[in-house]
Amino acid sequence: MAKNSLFKKNVLITGGLGFIGSNLAIKLVESGAKVTILDALLPDYGGNKFNIFPIRHKVKVKIADMRNQVIMDRIVRKQHVIFNLAGTLSHIDSMLNPFVDLDINCRAQLCLLEACRKYNPRVRIIFAGTRNQYGRALYLPVDEKHIEDPTDINGINSTAGEKYHFLYHRIYGLEVVSLRMTNTFGLRHQMKHPKQGVLNWFIRLLMDNKTVELFGDGSQIRDINYIDDVVDALILAAQSKRANGNVYNLGGIPITLLDFVKITISHLGYGKFKMIKFPKERKSIEIGNYVADIGKIKNDLGWSPKVSPDEGIERTLEYYKKYRKHYF
Repeated sequence: MAKNSLFKKNVLITGGLGFIGSNLAIKLVESGAKVTILDALLPDYGGNKFNIFPIRHKVKVKIADMRNQVIMDRIVRKQHVIFNLAGTLSHIDSMLNPFVDLDINCRAQLCLLEACRKYNPRVRIIFAGTRNQYGRALYLPVDEKHIEDPTDINGINSTAGEKYHFLYHRIYGLEVVSLRMTNTFGLRHQMKHPKQGVLNWFIRLLMDNKTVELFGDGSQIRDINYIDDVVDALILAAQSKRANGNVYNLGGIPITLLDFVKITISHLGYGKFKMIKFPKERKSIEIGNYVADIGKIKNDLGWSPKVSPDEGIERTLEYYKKYRKHYF
């Protein structure tokens, strides 16, 4: 696909009422794509109808579960591109409820892929992978050839979900691209619990003038991306012929969790934090420092992050100050 090739194209976003999906939907509508959103609106998974308020009359929305094969068989037809963002991200929940994680991150993916194989084999699918697939880094920065050795069930199921996609690419010829995302933050992220990412949760706590508890000494390094940069990468992956069949790391500016909190406090003008001992259930699945090598996606697609943590935090705070009641 060439640049701007999504204009007037039929695009499906699974998990489209969630954090990344809704921001992507807004950008696609602005570029002239015909967008359909599929979301199950499962409790606590981040789906929020307010997320698409600016484009609510310009998209089709189907409230349904990807695990419903009949619905998937119908909805994939005539789509040119599918951004497959639906899934669960909670490390802790995956250890407490492994079969739920398996069902959502594996069986649901097979339902989508089977529907595409049967009814739309020419579609391009952009899969949302995760840096959790790597587990603890053996070296930094982590490139796409790094061994995949997840530290929790969510990481294992995410790896399986990605491998299903590339199996269907090899055997059935589906066009597939996977973006292994790192810690993404920004507007339209759910703000009611920390299970889907701590960065926005830290912002919520600080906005409420509550104490942020940092495990250990807060020196854990995370490679973070502001949401706009992630959306740009997704669209580039959909447009590029070169991307087909490839896996790409996303990554941003390495920053310690402590520094992320301090930057947020500097923008708010208030806030507090303290160091606490690692809880046992967290220490056992902690990945340690993580920094992604983005050389491959930079070379193939020309992507690199543009929004600094400082600017991203400022934009995020402005959004939640304005629309607090829809998220807190």
